Amino acid sequence: MASAASCSIPCSWVILALVLGCFSSCSGSYIGLGSRLLASKEQTWVSENGTFAFGFTPAEADHRLFQLAIWFAELPGDRTLVWSPNRDSPVSQDAILELDTTGNLILIDGDITIWASNTSGAGVEAAIMSESGNFILHNSNNHPLWQSFSRPSDTLLPNQPLTVYSELTSSKSSSHGGYYALKMLQQPTSLSLALTYNLPESFHGTPDESYTNYSYWQGPDISNVTGEVIAVLDQAGSFGIVYGDSSDGAVYVYKNDNDDAGLSSAVRKSAPLTVLRRLTLEKNGNLRLYRWDDDINGSRQWVPQWAAVSNPCDIAGICGNGVCNLDRSKTNASCTCLPGTSEAGSDGICYENSSLVGKCNGRNENEKNQISQFRISVVQQTNYYFSELSVIANYSDVATVSKCGDACLTDCDCVASVYGLNEERPYCWVLRSLDYGGFEDTSSTLFVKVRANGTWTPQGQARGSNSSSDGLGSAKEKAVIIPIVLSMTVLIALLCSLLYYSVHRKRTMKREMESSMILSGAPMNFTYRDLQIRTSNFSQLLGIGGFGSVYKGSMGHGSLVAVKKLDRVLPHGEKEFITEVNTIGSMHHMNLVRLCGYCSEGSHRLLVYEYMKNGSLDKWIFTPYSRQDRLLDWPTRFDIAVATAQGIAYFHEQCRDRIIHCDIKPENILLDENFCPKVSDFGLAKLMGREHSQVVTMIRGTRGYLAPEWVSNRPITVKADVYSYGMLLLEIIGGRRNLDMSFDAENFFYPGWAYKEMTNGSSIKVADRRLNGAVDEEELVRALKVAFWCIQDEVSTRPTMGEVVRMLEGSININMPPMPQTVLELIQEGLEHVYKAMKREYNHYSSFTITSHVTSHATCSNSSVSPR
Repeated sequence: MASAASCSIPCSWVILALVLGCFSSCSGSYIGLGSRLLASKEQTWVSENGTFAFGFTPAEADHRLFQLAIWFAELPGDRTLVWSPNRDSPVSQDAILELDTTGNLILIDGDITIWASNTSGAGVEAAIMSESGNFILHNSNNHPLWQSFSRPSDTLLPNQPLTVYSELTSSKSSSHGGYYALKMLQQPTSLSLALTYNLPESFHGTPDESYTNYSYWQGPDISNVTGEVIAVLDQAGSFGIVYGDSSDGAVYVYKNDNDDAGLSSAVRKSAPLTVLRRLTLEKNGNLRLYRWDDDINGSRQWVPQWAAVSNPCDIAGICGNGVCNLDRSKTNASCTCLPGTSEAGSDGICYENSSLVGKCNGRNENEKNQISQFRISVVQQTNYYFSELSVIANYSDVATVSKCGDACLTDCDCVASVYGLNEERPYCWVLRSLDYGGFEDTSSTLFVKVRANGTWTPQGQARGSNSSSDGLGSAKEKAVIIPIVLSMTVLIALLCSLLYYSVHRKRTMKREMESSMILSGAPMNFTYRDLQIRTSNFSQLLGIGGFGSVYKGSMGHGSLVAVKKLDRVLPHGEKEFITEVNTIGSMHHMNLVRLCGYCSEGSHRLLVYEYMKNGSLDKWIFTPYSRQDRLLDWPTRFDIAVATAQGIAYFHEQCRDRIIHCDIKPENILLDENFCPKVSDFGLAKLMGREHSQVVTMIRGTRGYLAPEWVSNRPITVKADVYSYGMLLLEIIGGRRNLDMSFDAENFFYPGWAYKEMTNGSSIKVADRRLNGAVDEEELVRALKVAFWCIQDEVSTRPTMGEVVRMLEGSININMPPMPQTVLELIQEGLEHVYKAMKREYNHYSSFTITSHVTSHATCSNSSVSPR
């Protein structure tokens, strides 16, 4: 994800400006200190134009009780609530809401305080129910001191920010005790918007949050940003994430076709709502966007516009810990309880029955006696959602996998195991808990450990072993039943034979098709579950780049791959994405990282690359003096420079679909076991689309490699890559960053110092000092001249990458390049003056960010750009 632009305005002030703007433009009736509402009279406070009401409304579960809530006041039919502080604790008709004289908004039922704003003594002067749906307590200066927008329940309204400190939650009063939440998941280097299924707080008797919730849907990851990250629904009906100190970065989760203003407008201005919208986390765990339509077939109603999850069985916990089954339409789900579980209430939700669950109690002395108390119940064509903490073991050896059920039976802590095939390779997960529910999967089998003295019916009801039947007691009944059983056995055997033949034929065809794809060079199509398994659920992080995070994976037989999870919501549809992937995957060159496969499933977009043993070039040229084992000698460096140029020249000049990389830097040059360089991410600018290909990261990323045309409103061509290569070549020569504040004022800016030494005839000084002069001086001078020709400000004077290759190889002569204009201007300004200014900034901020104002002329996503 692109780094947000640096700005002196904190994002919290932007949110405050949003609230104040709403307050000033949505003024309503004055609610002074001492005002109160009575539940018995269902009293309300209404916004100025009557759009929203705040007060008491009958509770959904029991109309004799009341909820304190905000709802749309003028809509017909049942009230649509958008906020409530006591939905899980309804009150009686004796309840009172009062804005007391201390400024505290308090809900009292008899002598019990149910809820309070905790604003006593904060200077609250009055309250307002705004036209935006926000209830605000403010001081004498109209400054908000408390607001309902900052404490959402299950609904977001337009312009209401969801921060990392808040979340949407569904009701916690469901029969199985779990509930759903929409929140920001904080990772070590990124944030992601996620839907989670949360178990009851005391379910495992542990405060470990990662054990009691499971994420079943995630929006785009946000990384390398400054300032706050906010999810917001704008007034035009788009939902997404806004980030950065000035809130100028935005990533869409859902974009309305009629939204021209963009997400950033949601935190910069607030206007009266012309169309009523709400984003609600429903009780079934789905996040759905609704728009009020005044005329649908003659009726007035809420119309759904978007849902986060299309398949209900993709939602964890929708059946408690039972199994979700789809009907033929693939839209409606029903629940089946597992062995060891039973139904709770009339909604079909399943929960664990402690008398049947297959876990040892640990009190018996003989472990074999404990194991004999249990048996394995097989649930065919079923997979299961589970967290990493519930995994006891993951087996892939044939001996164990073939007896996946036994692996659970012999483990005292195991309650179930999951067997499946992944590209013909079997696996077996052994689990210590069944919490989040199962789903249909024809390639998987679930083995559940239950007590040996109980049986299980498809309805999930336990029956004791003593509840026998006398149905076979007579010879007459046996004479009737035995032929029926034999006939059924023969029929089942025939069906199994046909099924085996069909499955075997399909697998054979699949293998032949994949073999032909591999031979033809086309990337393979993986499912998201395939890549989860191959990467051990994305557990081994290799690195984080501008477009996403990269994880180590295995393809079997010892071959390794690197799997890149693309962070953002892509502009492509699935067919367009696959077409672009196949185009890029068909480009083969020894100096390009090979694209082996991809995943395009729902909102998931992943790319599978060949694994490069020696990692990225920056780890070899920017190493400290103490790491002599990572010192590249001069011949290896020069070979890397030439081969990298050959790779870039290939996708600039030799492909039918010309591609601009847009991000040439050491981090994107990977080295195999023989230190042969390969350019990576060379197709991502094309895949990610124009708005996502203009990536600007921190100074240790792209900033030092940006061509001047990126910030001067000139068209972007392949010559922008030439400029970036020139800066890369200088860093390969010098073994250091081009801008390094650890050096003194004379040579902290490497290009300026290197050009001066080259023109003075002392080029040997600028080579990596760790080489101690062991360089080919003729190659060094040639490389320096090429680098300075590449970083010329005037696009037309830069060579093509084909010419760069020939110049480095010595097949054409190289004239002395003029000093690049940007280097000259920096030197004329006074390097010592610049150094002191940047040193102060460096010490203050520790890192740099810049803003890139890219015009519509940028053509990184265009496959047919002119090279000049």
